[in-house]
Amino acid sequence: MDLFSTCLFCSENCRVVRVCVIYNPAAKGQKAERFRRLLDTISTEATLKQTAAPRDARRLAAQAISEGFDTLIAAGGDGTLNEVLNGMGDVPDGFAKVRLGILPLGTVNVFARELGIPLKPAAAWPVLQRGNEKRIDLAVVENGAGGETERTYFAQLAGAGLDSRAIELVDWPLKKKIGPLAYVVAGLKAMREPHPQLVISDGTRTVKGHLVLVGNGRLYGGTFRVFPKADFCDGKLDVCIFPHVNWPTLLRCGFSLLLRRKLPEAKVIRLHTASFSFIGKSSTRFEVDGELAGKLPARFSVQPLALRVLVP
Repeated sequence: MDLFSTCLFCSENCRVVRVCVIYNPAAKGQKAERFRRLLDTISTEATLKQTAAPRDARRLAAQAISEGFDTLIAAGGDGTLNEVLNGMGDVPDGFAKVRLGILPLGTVNVFARELGIPLKPAAAWPVLQRGNEKRIDLAVVENGAGGETERTYFAQLAGAGLDSRAIELVDWPLKKKIGPLAYVVAGLKAMREPHPQLVISDGTRTVKGHLVLVGNGRLYGGTFRVFPKADFCDGKLDVCIFPHVNWPTLLRCGFSLLLRRKLPEAKVIRLHTASFSFIGKSSTRFEVDGELAGKLPARFSVQPLALRVLVP
């Protein structure tokens, strides 16, 4: 049964599922072009909402929920996904009211890869049409100063240290030309700077390091299984801490990721926890789903099985 054009299976009252697709009309690249060729088809099965400015997807997602839509489709990359996710969080009981679908149009699309969503729009759209729903854990980070607490949700991953600093240094015009390699260039720039010490505590263990990666799913940066034991449904986050970040460590980890798709375990410390505190210099920023978010200190936690997502 096609959920977008018919009714949900239910025991009593049937109702038509209302779907909203949020996308950036100015997006460039082959995937965006393929998506635009699908617009006529999509527009007969869903309502389209176009972003008009950076970070507009968050506002549109909250608006769509208030208008009674049941399913929100984030058509874009991991950044668009994160904006839509946080727009859902801006609405009381938003995560209970709507389901999230991903139409991957970005450079890396880590969350879509994790869920097994096809990376070509024409193949992804039928998957979303079938409307198979799965509940997964929802990750959240809280930070702030002066008594003001900011809450940011994320689907796949977060990080601070070399990771977030590299994102700060990314040359966005270069990214459009060479894709994910722009992050490698930015990471090499970040390696030339001093690395602030980060402190992570889950209440039982306290660990220090120069780079901390946080995973809700297994993947990081594409197909790299940085969190091989992570499970979207276990109510916990996987934390990967690099005690030292230097050129020998970077080279060894880089070669291991390229050749084996995983890290050398001797170089990292791991925590598996439902929540933890994250402390660093007040100027140290963290990222969520590949987008810069707030500054440390912060507290990370999980809302078990709170996010409804569409999967193959």
